[in-house]
Amino acid sequence: MKAELRGLPKDLAEVVAGHLVTAGMLIDDDPELAYRHAEAARRRAARLPVVREAAAETAYAAGHWDIALSEFRALRRMTGTDDFLPVMADCERALGRPQAAIKIAKEARHKQLEPALAIEMLIVEAGARADLGQQPEARRLLHQAILDLDDRRAAQLGLPAARLYYAYADVLEQTDRPADARQWFDRAARLDAEGDTDADERRDLLDGMSITFDDSDEDGSDEDGSDGSDSVEGESGEDESDEGESDEADEDEADEGESDESGSGQTRG
Repeated sequence: MKAELRGLPKDLAEVVAGHLVTAGMLIDDDPELAYRHAEAARRRAARLPVVREAAAETAYAAGHWDIALSEFRALRRMTGTDDFLPVMADCERALGRPQAAIKIAKEARHKQLEPALAIEMLIVEAGARADLGQQPEARRLLHQAILDLDDRRAAQLGLPAARLYYAYADVLEQTDRPADARQWFDRAARLDAEGDTDADERRDLLDGMSITFDDSDEDGSDEDGSDGSDSVEGESGEDESDEGESDEADEDEADEGESDESGSGQTRG
């Protein structure tokens, strides 16, 4: 950033730098305000790649897909890099143009994208196929990518591999294969150490369970939790225990893989 800003007059460089730094600080918590700061920088120094990248990324984060796509295209022309192809395809998909996203994905196959970006490109392509109702093809693309990725390499990649597993699990769930989906959500959760995806939550939903905490009891709970402040519920949100059944009976039924009131969220065979 400093290297690119050296080409600007000092006073202007300080203003642009201030907007860029503020945009970077705000992008996660307030992407719309971050975009406005990046846009303010772009109006003052539109020829600098670092400024156009900030404008593109904040527009993307704020959901301004058309603006983000335009900025990423400009940035690609300015830098000559193909690294922006996955996010460009994702913008096309977000704009309701899955065919355009697939076209970019086909172009990307002839480029030397680094592994993490290649995975992102494939995830976007699979999503575009699913948008077109081509779930079997989406599943095939993701499955082939997983076959090409051994466990050691997946562990090295970390989050990108977790995102690939997550996308595959999502397609499996959409095509009525909950048991297989549960397996791949679990594998994604194990690779996603920072919890960037909600793979663990999706896995638990397929198990038919969620944990809820009742804060209404200000007096606290007994050591064994028998006051019911922590309850395990099925997907319907109702208490799993039937009237007249003991805790031991509940545990026996849980061991059999079924909830008391609803089997709709259970992983079957």
